[in-house]
Formats: sequence, C-alpha cells, structure tokens
Amino acid sequence: MIKRFVRHKVEDAGSSGSLNDLSFLLIIFFIVIAGFNVNKGFLLNLPSKEKPLIVNNEDIIKCSLSADGSISMDGKPIAIEDLSGKISEKLKVWPNMTFLLTINPETPYQNVVDVISTVRKLKVENFSFRQEQ
Repeated sequence: MIKRFVRHKVEDAGSSGSLNDLSFLLIIFFIVIAGFNVNKGFLLNLPSKEKPLIVNNEDIIKCSLSADGSISMDGKPIAIEDLSGKISEKLKVWPNMTFLLTINPETPYQNVVDVISTVRKLKVENFSFRQEQ
C-alpha cells in the first residue's frame, strides 16, 4: 500500500486573527499614551470651605446680559467696548471688587464669552456669575 502525503494549504498570514488582534492592541496602546490638547474652558478658582469669603455689598459691580445680548451695568445699558473702561476705573477705587454677571438663559453664548474675556483681561480676582430664574 502506498501512502501519499497530502500537503495542506498554508493559510494566508493576513487572514490570521492573532495578527489583527495585535495591530488593534497596538493602536489602542498608542491612543492611550498619546497626549491630547484639550481646551480647558473657564478655569475658575472656587473659595475654600475653611476660609469663607465675605464680600461687602458696596464692592459688587452688578452686570447683566439680556436675551438679545445687550449688557447693562447697575441698570444702565452699556456697550461691550465701554465695559472695560468702567471696570478698570472701579478697580482703581476698589481693588478687591467683585464682578457679578447675571445671564439670561436665552443670551447668545458668544456674548457671554466676550464679557468673561473682558473681565479676565482686566485681571478681576473676584468674579461671579449666575443664571436668571
């Protein structure tokens, strides 16, 4: 009796499941160790619970943003260009002043960002904002 040796076809290395798994794991590894540049948004320092901050009512500048994006300071309408001048004048008188911004929920986001940016450029240390009810 003659025995014939049958050659089995070698599977293609590209169709190997283990190679696919290895490449997937390498991709995941490099994604995890890669550094991403993420926008941080607004960085705000919250007051500590041990040292509560007591604010004098006379040192508060009240500013509000309405639904149409207009700004009013102490009940009087003001332009965004004039806001920085008014704040810097009051900073000279009250260096520890608090800027309170009341925001209407329908206010365009860009208007809120413009006001916050103006306040941050002037380096106002005490900044607070709230949403109208």
